[in-house]
Amino acid sequence: MLKLYGFPVSNYYNKVKVVLYEKGLPFEESESIPCQDEPLLQCSPLGKVPYLQTEKGFLAESQVICDFLEVTHPTPALFSADPWRQAKERELLTMVELHLELVVREIYSQAFFGGTVSEGTRNRTEKLLRRNIVAFKRLAKFAPFVAGETFTMVDIAAGIHLPILGMATQAVYGEDFLNAAGIDWKAYGKMLSERESFQRMRAEQKAYQQAQQAKKAG
Repeated sequence: MLKLYGFPVSNYYNKVKVVLYEKGLPFEESESIPCQDEPLLQCSPLGKVPYLQTEKGFLAESQVICDFLEVTHPTPALFSADPWRQAKERELLTMVELHLELVVREIYSQAFFGGTVSEGTRNRTEKLLRRNIVAFKRLAKFAPFVAGETFTMVDIAAGIHLPILGMATQAVYGEDFLNAAGIDWKAYGKMLSERESFQRMRAEQKAYQQAQQAKKAG
């Protein structure tokens, strides 16, 4: 039995979860918060989540986990079999996670957690995001999926990360950078929300958040 460690507010935890649901794989969940405690470092060397327990041991890094699931459970496929098409899908995946999500997370503390980031961080993040969103738009097709006509791993990542980027920039800068660039992530997200995998992930995320709020209120 596969066992996924993390928590449902983590976008990368949710990415792996959607892959598991898309593959129809049974798995267990165990809440784990990032830390530097030795027991966690034995499973995830940087103390990050998610990480996955398999019969052979532990795997960390969300895309490594997703690639492992793709290879060991190839149906339904979440990458194209054609080498060129798969390379273009991975190019888009890198764009979404390295050049969009990793950049915008610099302002998460202010956007979502009541913190404040420095003016230098805000300015640097805005400059990078505006440039990188234009680059992403050059590659993305949204026809209707990000890489073309077929639902792929790119859509799992984009469906989770793009809404966060839009909301974060709206909260910090007063402008949704994706929408300003002509990327209608809300319509795209609505289409993905028709998939059972996204419905289950979102429902469980909402239930977790409500439970956490109830604990604080209590």
